[in-house]
Amino acid sequence: QVELVESGGGLVQTGGSLRLSCAASRRTFSTRAMGWFRQAPGKEREFVATIRWSSGTVYADSVKGRFTISGDNAKNTVYLQMNSLKPEDTAVYYCAADTGGLYYSDYDKRQYESWGQGTQVTVSS
Repeated sequence: QVELVESGGGLVQTGGSLRLSCAASRRTFSTRAMGWFRQAPGKEREFVATIRWSSGTVYADSVKGRFTISGDNAKNTVYLQMNSLKPEDTAVYYCAADTGGLYYSDYDKRQYESWGQGTQVTVSS
Protein backbone atom coordinates (compact mmCIF):
# COMPACT_ATOMS: atom_id res chain seq x y z
CA GLN A 1 0.00 0.00 0.00
CA VAL A 2 1.06 3.56 -0.62
CA GLU A 3 -0.53 6.76 0.65
CA LEU A 4 -1.52 9.23 -2.04
CA VAL A 5 -2.47 12.89 -1.69
CA GLU A 6 -3.89 14.86 -4.61
CA SER A 7 -3.79 18.62 -5.03
CA GLY A 8 -4.26 21.24 -7.72
CA GLY A 9 -7.97 21.05 -8.35
CA GLY A 10 -10.16 24.11 -8.63
CA LEU A 11 -12.54 26.13 -10.75
CA VAL A 12 -11.53 27.04 -14.30
CA GLN A 13 -13.31 28.35 -17.39
CA THR A 14 -13.83 26.34 -20.54
CA GLY A 15 -10.59 26.21 -22.49
CA GLY A 16 -8.47 26.73 -19.42
CA SER A 17 -5.78 24.57 -17.86
CA LEU A 18 -5.03 22.94 -14.53
CA ARG A 19 -2.23 20.74 -13.27
CA LEU A 20 -3.05 18.10 -10.71
CA SER A 21 -0.38 16.62 -8.48
CA CYS A 22 -0.31 13.31 -6.64
CA ALA A 23 2.27 12.94 -3.88
CA ALA A 24 3.10 9.39 -2.88
CA SER A 25 4.40 8.18 0.47
CA ARG A 26 7.02 6.02 -1.15
CA ARG A 27 9.05 5.94 -4.32
CA THR A 28 6.66 6.08 -7.27
CA PHE A 29 9.07 3.95 -9.25
CA SER A 30 8.49 1.12 -6.77
CA THR A 31 4.93 0.89 -8.04
CA ARG A 32 4.08 -0.74 -11.36
CA ALA A 33 2.00 2.21 -12.50
CA MET A 34 0.30 5.37 -11.35
CA GLY A 35 -3.04 6.45 -12.73
CA TRP A 36 -5.75 9.07 -12.65
CA PHE A 37 -9.47 8.38 -12.57
CA ARG A 38 -12.40 10.75 -12.26
CA GLN A 39 -15.96 10.56 -11.03
CA ALA A 40 -18.72 12.98 -11.93
CA PRO A 41 -21.92 13.21 -9.84
CA GLY A 42 -24.17 10.24 -10.48
CA LYS A 43 -21.63 8.50 -12.69
CA GLU A 44 -19.19 5.64 -12.35
CA ARG A 45 -15.54 6.32 -11.64
CA GLU A 46 -13.81 6.30 -15.01
CA PHE A 47 -10.26 5.92 -16.23
CA VAL A 48 -8.41 9.05 -17.36
CA ALA A 49 -4.74 8.17 -17.77
CA THR A 50 -1.98 5.99 -16.44
CA ILE A 51 1.79 5.94 -16.56
CA ARG A 52 3.26 2.46 -16.49
CA TRP A 53 6.94 2.71 -15.74
CA SER A 54 7.88 -0.23 -17.95
CA SER A 55 5.86 0.67 -21.02
CA GLY A 56 4.69 4.28 -21.05
CA THR A 57 1.41 6.16 -20.93
CA VAL A 58 -2.19 5.30 -21.72
CA TYR A 59 -5.07 7.75 -22.06
CA ALA A 60 -8.83 7.59 -22.28
CA ASP A 61 -10.05 8.64 -25.72
CA SER A 62 -11.97 11.52 -24.17
CA VAL A 63 -8.79 13.22 -22.94
CA LYS A 64 -6.25 12.16 -25.56
CA GLY A 65 -4.43 15.17 -26.95
CA ARG A 66 -5.56 17.42 -24.10
CA PHE A 67 -4.21 15.76 -20.95
CA THR A 68 -0.67 14.65 -20.18
CA ILE A 69 0.40 12.37 -17.35
CA SER A 70 3.98 12.51 -16.11
CA GLY A 71 6.02 11.49 -13.13
CA ASP A 72 8.90 12.93 -11.13
CA ASN A 73 10.45 10.03 -9.28
CA ALA A 74 12.81 12.29 -7.36
CA LYS A 75 9.76 13.94 -5.79
CA ASN A 76 7.61 10.79 -5.65
CA THR A 77 4.96 12.78 -7.49
CA VAL A 78 2.79 12.17 -10.52
CA TYR A 79 1.16 14.99 -12.44
CA LEU A 80 -1.83 15.38 -14.71
CA GLN A 81 -1.59 18.42 -16.95
CA MET A 82 -5.05 19.23 -18.24
CA ASN A 83 -5.44 21.65 -21.15
CA SER A 84 -8.42 22.76 -23.23
CA LEU A 85 -10.75 21.85 -20.40
CA LYS A 86 -14.42 21.29 -21.10
CA PRO A 87 -17.46 21.34 -18.81
CA GLU A 88 -17.71 17.56 -19.21
CA ASP A 89 -14.31 17.27 -17.51
CA THR A 90 -15.93 18.41 -14.27
CA ALA A 91 -15.44 15.67 -11.68
CA VAL A 92 -13.54 14.59 -8.61
CA TYR A 93 -10.16 13.38 -9.80
CA TYR A 94 -8.48 10.49 -7.99
CA CYS A 95 -4.90 9.35 -8.07
CA ALA A 96 -4.27 5.61 -7.88
CA ALA A 97 -1.31 3.28 -7.61
CA ASP A 98 -0.80 -0.19 -9.03
CA THR A 99 1.45 -1.70 -6.40
CA GLY A 100 1.55 -5.20 -7.85
CA GLY A 101 -1.10 -7.88 -7.87
CA LEU A 102 -3.39 -9.48 -10.37
CA TYR A 103 -3.36 -7.81 -13.77
CA TYR A 104 -6.73 -6.72 -15.15
CA SER A 105 -6.34 -3.71 -17.41
CA ASP A 106 -5.00 -0.19 -17.16
CA TYR A 107 -8.59 0.99 -17.58
CA ASP A 108 -9.93 -1.17 -14.74
CA LYS A 109 -10.27 0.26 -11.22
CA ARG A 110 -9.36 -3.17 -9.82
CA GLN A 111 -5.86 -2.75 -11.23
CA TYR A 112 -5.07 -0.12 -8.60
CA GLU A 113 -4.75 -1.02 -4.92
CA SER A 114 -4.15 2.41 -3.40
CA TRP A 115 -6.28 5.53 -3.87
CA GLY A 116 -6.12 9.15 -2.83
CA GLN A 117 -9.01 11.14 -1.40
CA GLY A 118 -9.63 13.06 -4.61
CA THR A 119 -9.54 16.67 -5.73
CA GLN A 120 -12.45 18.56 -7.27
CA VAL A 121 -12.13 19.99 -10.77
CA THR A 122 -14.94 22.24 -11.98
CA VAL A 123 -15.01 23.65 -15.50
CA SER A 124 -17.51 26.44 -16.06
CA SER A 125 -19.10 27.10 -19.43
